[in-house]
Amino acid sequence: MAVKIGFISLGCPKNEVDAERMLYKLTEAGFELVDVPYEADVVIINTCAFIDDAKQEAIDNILEMAELKKDGSIRKIIVTGCLAERYQAEVRREMPEVDAVLGLGCNGDIVDAVRRVMADDVIESFPPKTDLSLEGERLLTSPPYWAYLKIAEGCSNACSYCIIPSIRGPYRSRDMESIVAEAETLARGGVKELVVVAQDTTRYGQDLYGRLALPELLEKLNAVDGIAWIRLLYCYPERVTDELLDAIARLDKVLPYIDLPLQHADGEILKAMRRVGDEDYLLDVVARVRAKLPDCVLRTTLIAGFPGETEAAFETLCDFVEKARFDRLGCFAYSAEDGTPAAAMPDQIDDETKRRRGEIVMEQQFRIFTERQESLIGSTVACMVEGYDGYSDSYYGRSWRDAPEIDSAVYFTALGDYEPGDIVDVLIMDARDYDLYGKVV
Repeated sequence: MAVKIGFISLGCPKNEVDAERMLYKLTEAGFELVDVPYEADVVIINTCAFIDDAKQEAIDNILEMAELKKDGSIRKIIVTGCLAERYQAEVRREMPEVDAVLGLGCNGDIVDAVRRVMADDVIESFPPKTDLSLEGERLLTSPPYWAYLKIAEGCSNACSYCIIPSIRGPYRSRDMESIVAEAETLARGGVKELVVVAQDTTRYGQDLYGRLALPELLEKLNAVDGIAWIRLLYCYPERVTDELLDAIARLDKVLPYIDLPLQHADGEILKAMRRVGDEDYLLDVVARVRAKLPDCVLRTTLIAGFPGETEAAFETLCDFVEKARFDRLGCFAYSAEDGTPAAAMPDQIDDETKRRRGEIVMEQQFRIFTERQESLIGSTVACMVEGYDGYSDSYYGRSWRDAPEIDSAVYFTALGDYEPGDIVDVLIMDARDYDLYGKVV
């Protein structure tokens, strides 16, 4: 009888891709995947440890599985991912119910780990981070019509608030041929939208080819049959070159959608963050993008309450948000992470002030977002069908302006019949809260 595996994956899209590669190996080895953990023999928790909330979510999941183990519903618990890599000794010491703690370099050995814990071995293994393969077949956990495409691993930016480089190691680009081959495999399986991810997609190729090679990679991905949309996430402003913008403008499948994780706009705060620029520099980047790509959807993430953020610095951030008028924006309270330079900086901001400042920015952005959504009324946008809602007698999906899992939805009526993954033109007739409403034309 096959060993039953329950799999919980937390955190970012890059971690999700790692999970999909492990899932493929497990199914190829003959293990049976189950949808609910309490039906499993072994539960694998692929964790995140980026900020406190992510760590707490990982811990809560481990403790929940520990309760299932105590009452006999499951037999073994394996912890993988960033929490395992970051807190190697602490995981089993604090949660002895865990049977295996596997660093990132062990992902390729997940089948052996399952067999060993089922034989009552206890494992704590942390090989070099670079043992984490950049390639491998995947069992998609996303809907069959879109998928993440990870083009690199690790990070070499060394931002003062971020623990990722110490967890994931230095930036390592995949070779272009393997990325294109994976895109072709995904397309043959029915994927129509590729969401290109890395910790910094714009750095792609610098380590491997000695140049910023993302434009060249996009050119090759654009030629893959079956792919309709290519979307870019995590583009750093200093590497959004004219060559990249020209490629996006020229290539018909590459969407004019750019995610720019800027974090702040005050020059002194950015310097303390070990980031580039100031408000004027970033406004110039935004202006340059919009000059080259007039219809571009710009998304960003910001941090409120970084150490030393004075009221004046916060006002600079709010002024920047007002001037830049991003289509999509998330602002998060600063989280002090052990082992980062920022956590040891003086002038830490109290939690209440951080929370309040984050809320102020989000209230400001909601007004801007609402105005930008309402400006779409009367226009026709291409939308990808995701499903049908019998209650409202309408289809729902995403426009090209919306990234999966993080952005808004579009609800629309239609005379014809459509399947998930179909791309249709929708006349926008209304905008309410975060979503758009219309009809197929």
